[in-house]
Amino acid sequence: MNEQGTESREQGTGPTPHRAEFSRARKYNFAGPLLLLLAAAVATVPLRLYNNFSCGHDFDFHLLSWLDALRSWRQGLFYPHWTASANYGAGEPRFLFYPPLTWMLGALLGTVFSWDHVPFVLTFLLLAATGFSTRALARLVMTDGPATLAGCFALFSGYALFTVYERSAYAELAGGFWIPILLLLILKEGQRPDSESISILRRFTGGSALPIALVVAGAWLSNAPVGVMASYLLAGIALVLALLTRSWTPLLRSAAGALLGLGLAAFYLVPAAWEQRWVAIRQATDDPGLLIENSFLFGRHHDPALELHDIELWKVSGISVAMIAVAAIALLICWRRRRLPGARTFWIPLALIPLAVLLLQFPLSLPVWNLLPKLRFLQFPWRWLLVVEAPMAIFVASALWAARRWVRTIVVAASSLVFLASAAFAAIAFHQSCAPEDSVLAVVGAVRAGRGYEGTDEYAPRGADNSLVAMDVPAACLVANPAIPLGSRDPDLTPQWTPEQGSCLATYLFSAIPGADPLLHKRVVATTPQPGFLVLRLREYPAWRVQVNGDLVLNRPVRDDGLMAIPVPSGSSTVTVDWTTTPDVLFGRWISASALLLVTGLPFGARFRRQTTLK
Repeated sequence: MNEQGTESREQGTGPTPHRAEFSRARKYNFAGPLLLLLAAAVATVPLRLYNNFSCGHDFDFHLLSWLDALRSWRQGLFYPHWTASANYGAGEPRFLFYPPLTWMLGALLGTVFSWDHVPFVLTFLLLAATGFSTRALARLVMTDGPATLAGCFALFSGYALFTVYERSAYAELAGGFWIPILLLLILKEGQRPDSESISILRRFTGGSALPIALVVAGAWLSNAPVGVMASYLLAGIALVLALLTRSWTPLLRSAAGALLGLGLAAFYLVPAAWEQRWVAIRQATDDPGLLIENSFLFGRHHDPALELHDIELWKVSGISVAMIAVAAIALLICWRRRRLPGARTFWIPLALIPLAVLLLQFPLSLPVWNLLPKLRFLQFPWRWLLVVEAPMAIFVASALWAARRWVRTIVVAASSLVFLASAAFAAIAFHQSCAPEDSVLAVVGAVRAGRGYEGTDEYAPRGADNSLVAMDVPAACLVANPAIPLGSRDPDLTPQWTPEQGSCLATYLFSAIPGADPLLHKRVVATTPQPGFLVLRLREYPAWRVQVNGDLVLNRPVRDDGLMAIPVPSGSSTVTVDWTTTPDVLFGRWISASALLLVTGLPFGARFRRQTTLK
């Protein structure tokens, strides 16, 4: 192993060996980061040719989330749970279930850039973050040159570009940053000698436990599938390191970091988990196109409804084979040349990642998907390619880098051509064009005009159908029958309400409540000619507290479109609907506050112990 390590340093895949070289290397401290920024710019430049964005599968969802988040901020609500524009103004609890970091980042960018530039800027930042984090991981065992090359290979990996151009899955793209940082923290622990004299408490809380907690929390708060993958990856790598080092320390510290990280994210996780029973969350996993069984490698299906699904599956299956094959070939080259990156506690865990991901792409892995909690929530086995990016990039950089400068020049030139070709190919093969009504400016205009947009199926009230929610519904509609449909019944068109339909006996507006947020507090003052029901332009949800003339209304009729129907008497009535903080939200906040106290308190405790020992 020492012989391999010496050869690795000669090839530029170890740390700088002589202090005399430090001053010269310091001149190039900024070269690596600048090259990664340039690489991220090259990867996103094709978007400029398409008006700065690709109208991928998730594009509208993210854009609308940014717009509604910024609207809530301007109303003074930093962390909203309800998005008002969904379902054509009836709203949905999107921000309660979708992790906050990326929609907050998108909204923040919207305060600086025009909305048609926000997707481009966000893509650039997330790809650059992928490169920087992979470079940081590689720097554990490599000098700056090959580590920077590894960062470039990660952000130009087929899956990263597929996520940008085909899917516009910005939240998942953030995982390209969190996963390498998580690997860095746990693998860095594997490089340190373990002492048997260290107490159990120090093993549990020392070293990288606190940084791991922050990364685990960041992963969950960026994207739930990324959080699931990060949690299982952390457990798997910690187990491998424990076996390699014959020590419990990696497992204990990883467990501590994971528990603290989940605690930090509990303000989001607890309500999102508890309140799933109130919405049609199974729409996110039970749709045929979202079933694990239908997304194994190169699958084909006779169901016409899966035709488009299979086209995408074959694209990403090709990417899967290519990435895992490249990682395997690069690893074999490193092995043959005795240039494996770092010690066995570094390269063995990395080498096992592509192998494990490959096994998860085949039907034989179905018992694993069914057995492990929340693993099916990933929806697609190929999502695991996210964790292959960094290992593949590091093995490729280690295999290609050479001691001779002229060889390195050829490697850099050839790699640059590969990167340019990858960006061009992704832009041509994966880019998704938009219908005119789905363009950024059209969507922004529709939201600002108050027309709203279609809701998300998995956030609908249980038993409700989003396709039945009509456009242009009045704030409050008096009906005799609470189940009466509002809007046209043409199955090929979105329902639209008009006064001529005669479905409303009378209509009313929301009244302003002085000092109250109109997104969370609504009031209708109505004089009704007869007893009936006020159907509000508001979706049912248990967090709403409904009062009529000061009396709570708990048992309300259920409508097929999920709109709120409130019984009112004849004559004058004042209806108030207020968003409340449910017990699960309070419980989640309490857990997060407790975890934050632990995270901030443990370093002070460690410092106190060191001072006591010195005395």
